[in-house]
Amino acid sequence: MKNWDENTKPPATKGEIGFDFSFAFQPIVDIRNREIISYEALVRGPHGEPSASVFAQVPRHHLVGFDEICRRKAINLASKLKIPNRLNLNMFVPGIYEVDLNITATFRASIQSGIPVENIIFEVLETENLTDQRNLLRYLQIIQDVGFKTAIDDFGVGYSGLKLLVEYQPTYIKLDRELMSNIDQNFVKQSIFSGIQKICKSLSIEIIAEGVETSNEFHWLQDAGVNIYQGYYFARPAFEALPDVSHRVFSM
Repeated sequence: MKNWDENTKPPATKGEIGFDFSFAFQPIVDIRNREIISYEALVRGPHGEPSASVFAQVPRHHLVGFDEICRRKAINLASKLKIPNRLNLNMFVPGIYEVDLNITATFRASIQSGIPVENIIFEVLETENLTDQRNLLRYLQIIQDVGFKTAIDDFGVGYSGLKLLVEYQPTYIKLDRELMSNIDQNFVKQSIFSGIQKICKSLSIEIIAEGVETSNEFHWLQDAGVNIYQGYYFARPAFEALPDVSHRVFSM
């Protein structure tokens, strides 16, 4: 596991927003080649506190600006940790409507950090109003046109993700933990998964099974043909570090 040296810790952003925060990183694994293909940056407090404690300090009208600051700091930290592959960054949905600010700042941070633009994946959370906002599809396309990849996060918890796929196809969809939990024992979840999998295959969209926590969940999904995973079964998020994946996974 790669950890911070206190002497190389990135500058705090407290001056910009009035408080400090940092990140934990969780690997995303492709079992076809038994390799980590990306790390997701997850907001944490300055000493590893949960993300809820950070967002509780952000006034709602400052969320878009905070969203952009988050990505800059995550890229800087990932660069200091010498991330060897891709980096997944969350995007607060209203922030996509400040696309010029967000994309320009993230693009500049990518160039300055040495992390290629094509190695950065924007994750947009599936919400009930995801497809209700005007120009959403155009802004998502701009993100891809710049060179970034995109993913719909928590896919399967609402209806908006399916509506979005009618006109927009991301690079990845991340299946929600609620769908993954005990999928090996639940016929209804298995049927829903099979339908999503068929749609994604026909549209050339990669599936990421997110929140996989047990060997039974993993083996059912593996038998169903899923190749990319994220969850406690593989590794827990590590604060200001790039965690290794459990050896039992790569020794299959």
